[in-house]
Amino acid sequence: MTTTLQAAPSSGRVAASRLARAGDALAFEWTKLQSVRSNRWTLIAAVIVTLGITVIVAESIASAPGPRPAPFDPLTASFLGYAEYTVLPVTVLGVLVFTSEYASGLIRTTFTAVPRRGSVLAAKALVTGAAALVAGELLAVTCFLLTQAIVSGRRGGLPLSHPGVPGAVLAAGLALAACAVVGVAAGAIIRHTAGAIAAALTVVYLLAVLCMFLPGPWNTRFGRFTMPFAAYQVVSLHQRAGLLSPGLSLLVVIAWPVIALLAAAAVLTRRDA
Repeated sequence: MTTTLQAAPSSGRVAASRLARAGDALAFEWTKLQSVRSNRWTLIAAVIVTLGITVIVAESIASAPGPRPAPFDPLTASFLGYAEYTVLPVTVLGVLVFTSEYASGLIRTTFTAVPRRGSVLAAKALVTGAAALVAGELLAVTCFLLTQAIVSGRRGGLPLSHPGVPGAVLAAGLALAACAVVGVAAGAIIRHTAGAIAAALTVVYLLAVLCMFLPGPWNTRFGRFTMPFAAYQVVSLHQRAGLLSPGLSLLVVIAWPVIALLAAAAVLTRRDA
């Protein structure tokens, strides 16, 4: 009985110690992420360019003569600038979370402070993904409202409460976080910035571009398992034929960073810093 009573506080202290270490690792990674001035300026530049492109796209759709162009419903049009001019820099920033430390040698300090490399990967992925999610959701809402304000008078905009719109806006922010985490995983696996960026952008963009050159119906049969095709399906009011349902497409978007992180964890635990 005494042994049982003595073991309970000990296990509680161990759990508390692990939680404290996890909290320290997250705080450590957050400090590094937000203290790099170039990260903030890159994100600010991406936001400005994204909003500018969003205005241009919305104005071109609103001022086009005749019926509204079929491929661009008011919801999809909201994210055309977001999909390219936000995703690209955020993915690159995700890559730099690891590769910049490998380049400077700081990664040895990180692994000394947090010997469990899986914990380092998890902390970097959580902090980067959460930051991208918050920024992505705010920007997605802004892009949507800005687009609707421009097209509503001439093309018929959508309210934020329209069926399917809240989920699409949330999915847009989630897709940005997924791209950032893919970048983190690519940086952990490859370690060199140029190669890791190429690998991350292959997942985020290039696979979908290659699928577009395939003859039908193979372009959609393969393309529906890429991140851009799946993301398009979850931010559109009208489902594209041949693609997965919005729910399954969202799972595809989530699956890519999960698979990338599992691969990164396997690599990190099997090699030297």
